[in-house]
Amino acid sequence: MRVLGVDPGSRVCGYGVIAIEAARRYHYVECGVLTAPPRAAAENRLAEIARSLGEVVRELEVSALAVEDVFSMINPRSALALAQARGIVLAVAGMAGLKVYSYAPAMVKKTVTGRGRASKDQVARMVQVLVGLRQVPQADAADALAVAITHAHRMEIGGSS
Repeated sequence: MRVLGVDPGSRVCGYGVIAIEAARRYHYVECGVLTAPPRAAAENRLAEIARSLGEVVRELEVSALAVEDVFSMINPRSALALAQARGIVLAVAGMAGLKVYSYAPAMVKKTVTGRGRASKDQVARMVQVLVGLRQVPQADAADALAVAITHAHRMEIGGSS
């Protein structure tokens, strides 16, 4: 089973794919970031992210998608942009017929580092170790891999939670 982890964003969207062999047993497939022109209109940025994410889903033959939940932010404008980007991720998953699993940011951090308030750097370094990468992945890609790893850790034999 290949799981696509996504760290949604309207300008930069991280993705990471792992192949899950059994609960808590997985290996790295690919990770990266999808970008959209920063000065483009919101609808054009979101369309570019959707197109690119759709290509990742098709090319890497993923069978499920794990995404980070939207958390409350102090800036409502930022929260709205994040929610819109997450909506695009859900739409791409729906069009591809993928089941979606959502995880709270604190759960993702705790699963990967053991601490629910770990820094982005701590998450990236643990992801590097967990999937056996030579270098620390870019922050958004590391966050996406962390979401996919969280899904692998939450799976039960014969299904997932």
